[in-house]
Amino acid sequence: MDNIVYFNDNFFSSGTTEIYTEDKAKTGELDLKSMFSSGVEVLDENNKMVVAGKFPFLSRKWEVTNENSEQLGLLKETISFFQKTYEYKKESGDVYYIESPAFSLEYTILDERKEQVAKFEKISVFFASPAFKLTNRSTKLSTEELVAVVMGVNAIQKRKRSASGGGAAGGAS
Repeated sequence: MDNIVYFNDNFFSSGTTEIYTEDKAKTGELDLKSMFSSGVEVLDENNKMVVAGKFPFLSRKWEVTNENSEQLGLLKETISFFQKTYEYKKESGDVYYIESPAFSLEYTILDERKEQVAKFEKISVFFASPAFKLTNRSTKLSTEELVAVVMGVNAIQKRKRSASGGGAAGGAS
């Protein structure tokens, strides 16, 4: 069964935003730690931190950790010419591939057998902070972990835009 949630970044990438279902039921919150760092925490409906994501000091990889600060996995961008590609490697050894055609706002998350386990899409980007729709079909990846991974993809893209001089806070990448 698909687990579908919606969430968004804030314009200044700080503060909290709700994570909610298609029925607009709140399932948790996304705490965007500060506008000076790209770290996030995914909170459950009781405001308890479940998963966090951040760039470790001087790293280009996005680290996803659990509530005990134990690493769950690392997300990194991979080189590809005609699409956006990322790799999420779990501590367990499982590897997931995130792919999107060059100018698309839709991303597919594939397991090692290249079977789709989840997908997400940017549903709002023009003159607004990005909002996302995440569909999780995985039995190995929690929705909270995938929210942290999606925010990692977003953070990597923001860093890349900043480094290249392209501003637009929520622009398509």
